[in-house]
Amino acid sequence: MKKSASPRKSPKKNSRKGKSTRKPWFWRLFLRVFFIGVVLLAGWMVYLDAVVTSRFEGRRFEVPSRVYARPLELYDGASVSSGALQRELELSGYRAGDGSNAGTYRRSGGHFVISTRGFLFTDGLEPRRRLSLTIYGDRVQDFRVLSGDSSPIVRLEPAQIGGIYPAHKEDRVLVQLEDVPVLFTDTLLAVEDRNFRDHYGIAPLSIARAMLANIRAGRIVQGGSTLTQQLVKNFFLTRDQTLLRKGNEALMSVLLELHYEKDDILETYLNEVYLGQAGTRAIHGFGLASQFYFGESIREIEPHQVALLVGMVKGPSYYNPRRRPEQALSRRNLVLDVMAETGLISEEDAAKARAQPLGVTDRASYSENRYPAYIDLVRRHLARDYKQEDLQSEGLRIFTTLDPAIQYAAEFSVRDMLSRMDGGSDTNSDTKLEAALVVTSRDSGEVLALVGGRDPQYAGFNRALDAHRPIGSLIKPFTYLTALQQPERYTLITPVEDKGFSLVFDDGRRWEPKNYDGEERGLVPLHEALSRSYNFPAVRVGLDVGIDAVKSTLQGFGVTSGISEYPSMLLGSVAMTPVTVAQIYQGLATSGFNTPLRTIRQVTDADGEALSRYRLKVDQVADPAAVHLVQYVMQETMQEGTGRSAYRTVPRELSLAGKTGTTDDGRDSWFAGFSGDLLAVSWVGRDDNGPTSLTGATGALPVWSRFMSQVPQHGFSPVVPDGVEYHWVNPAEGALTDEHCENARLVPFITGSEPEVEVSCGGNIERRIRGWFEGLFQ
Repeated sequence: MKKSASPRKSPKKNSRKGKSTRKPWFWRLFLRVFFIGVVLLAGWMVYLDAVVTSRFEGRRFEVPSRVYARPLELYDGASVSSGALQRELELSGYRAGDGSNAGTYRRSGGHFVISTRGFLFTDGLEPRRRLSLTIYGDRVQDFRVLSGDSSPIVRLEPAQIGGIYPAHKEDRVLVQLEDVPVLFTDTLLAVEDRNFRDHYGIAPLSIARAMLANIRAGRIVQGGSTLTQQLVKNFFLTRDQTLLRKGNEALMSVLLELHYEKDDILETYLNEVYLGQAGTRAIHGFGLASQFYFGESIREIEPHQVALLVGMVKGPSYYNPRRRPEQALSRRNLVLDVMAETGLISEEDAAKARAQPLGVTDRASYSENRYPAYIDLVRRHLARDYKQEDLQSEGLRIFTTLDPAIQYAAEFSVRDMLSRMDGGSDTNSDTKLEAALVVTSRDSGEVLALVGGRDPQYAGFNRALDAHRPIGSLIKPFTYLTALQQPERYTLITPVEDKGFSLVFDDGRRWEPKNYDGEERGLVPLHEALSRSYNFPAVRVGLDVGIDAVKSTLQGFGVTSGISEYPSMLLGSVAMTPVTVAQIYQGLATSGFNTPLRTIRQVTDADGEALSRYRLKVDQVADPAAVHLVQYVMQETMQEGTGRSAYRTVPRELSLAGKTGTTDDGRDSWFAGFSGDLLAVSWVGRDDNGPTSLTGATGALPVWSRFMSQVPQHGFSPVVPDGVEYHWVNPAEGALTDEHCENARLVPFITGSEPEVEVSCGGNIERRIRGWFEGLFQ
């Protein structure tokens, strides 16, 4: 019986034995899992640490380059209209007001009071000033500095006309902590993270309070993130509301605090925080936000503006002061309450600030590219010296030659005249007229304005730069210039034959040039053939001097693309863009000096140190005496020839020089010409190269004239170069004559090329007596 009992005890022994063997297994598993977890966590921490340090040690931000217009200089006698000055002030973000606060102006008729903001140019700081001036007849008078450093000339800060942005479209103006008012940073910490100076990246008690509040509300009503966590989320992570992201955020915040000083973290936050959207461009950092919303440097803003910017951190879209002013005002006043409660400002100051309007500008002073066609040319010029990635990230400041007033006049002229030519008809996009207009400074070759199409805001096909179209008769001045550089063979009164002819090539093909009007005039003086744009003489002269010689002249004036050597090139079958045409006519306007067109005056780094200066370059490529003769005929073109209709729009007293151009079936209408100050080239045609009813005189010239009539300028009065003499001649006779003879004309000649024979009109006693009396009173 005793033996039989032993089997019943064995299960107990087995049970105790089983219980004793499960504990080591569990703990071993637990320890292994714990160990693996520690190893994985350590590895993950190492990875996160590398992420944090690599981003913070390197370049933290990609800052876009900023493109500026030329600064407007104000002084007694400065040429600017009242309307142009107001538009330029508004372009720079100035607000109509009392003219006392920086960035405001007051206008009464032609009288302006302007309070400037100041600007750091490479040659020094242009300080803030308060100015008074009056504009009479498009000229500044009674210019005075009411407050600030006295100066006879004051430069307004240049308007930002565009930027070259990184691919992610983030825009910011970097600020350093010492540049930001203490009131601003104290307000930010009071509202967003009062324990910022004490915690190590995370604040457990704040997180617990937020969790409790959120649980009670049943939704997210409170955040417990420290300012460091906000920076980590924006800088390294996504906005996903997941536990993994929150965990990473906490770990990276601790790591960030371990590696970097509090001030370093705070400064990075000031530049990183998202504060709104301008189209596709994201506004980051308080430095840009201050400019974007107030048109002010963050150093200059007042307490109510501080409160608004800090309040927007909670919800830049919901509290956008331009789109949701009521919400923004409520949030701003709440922040002002916090400022008063924490003693940052007195209750009295808070009450005054609450009474202030939001004070945001109607339109952002920092906006996307306003002049896409012009910026396109700037980019191409910059590409010669700068890499694209540097332009998108180094925060360069690019000072261009764009004149906002002239750009406005150019855009208006294109829109207005094309609308008139269309007659208000609803033409489709394939057949409607398009246009391009390029305006440069006649002396310097600086590109002052550029229009790439009838819609100047359209950033697509840029006709000023990319429309390669036959230039028609615009080539003729260069053909005749080639001839006139041989004074022993050609002068302005050399008879040339306006009579049809044909050329037969070796392959049997025949080419027969035609006059536009289909007429033939026999022998005509050279100046008349050019000013009336006859085709037969142009081809005959071109063939005589040689197509190669004409081609060489064009290349000397700046044509770099291929030029065909067929005779048809003498009638302008060679294709060029409007900018190239402006380039070669610049040489005619500057008496034979090739002056490369420029859009950039200077490039500086983000701190204002000059990196590149683009100075005037000139290269003499033609005899100034021969060019003077061509200029004479181009003036004749405006007075008597194909350009004379310009004076229906332009004041008669404004002396101009120019040339029309038309291609077959009116497919291209051109005009190129200049005054004493400006050179402009206009083109009108269709994108599908279809025919139009236009000529150079009825298409491009009206656009050109409309533009010229709007801009204050001086007439063209060329200086007679050495080696040129004027003589009274009878062109029909090809002889010198008396000033008061019938058909007498005062014509320039290269010295020694004037006629040797002389004809007299001695029998006309009455004319001679009248001339004698007129001479007494001249």
